[in-house]
Amino acid sequence: MTIWVLAADNSRARFFSAEKARSPLVEIRDLVDPQARMHDGDLRTDRDGRDRNPKDQYHGVGSDRGPRDEAAERFAQQVCAVLEAGRIEGAFERLHILAAPGFLGLLRQHQSAPLRQMIGTELAKNLAWQDLAAIRGQLPERL
Repeated sequence: MTIWVLAADNSRARFFSAEKARSPLVEIRDLVDPQARMHDGDLRTDRDGRDRNPKDQYHGVGSDRGPRDEAAERFAQQVCAVLEAGRIEGAFERLHILAAPGFLGLLRQHQSAPLRQMIGTELAKNLAWQDLAAIRGQLPERL
């Protein structure tokens, strides 16, 4: 039984694999989103729009979400696409997710129902930049 472990935040997603429940983890993929590390001004080059109401007053028209939120949303979609492709290919039978709390919520929004059924552990903890021993230490002994 192949098991995948995902350690992620809004800028990095590391995918690990283990052949058996007690096998060591092996890093199989490392996705990095360079946009997540950019300044807001580098992500958005335009200002919000302007709108007029009937009394000739101008109002700003913009989004409640900032460029970093939008970049994190796109990255969560990308990470879930990798997980979904792995599920469809039969690359893993169980999945454990360790993700920063806010990013975990974004991942949940983009997971398919069949993918959700394969999740064994979900931990809202940012371990994407930690070493392998720290990541393995947060998982159950038997994956």
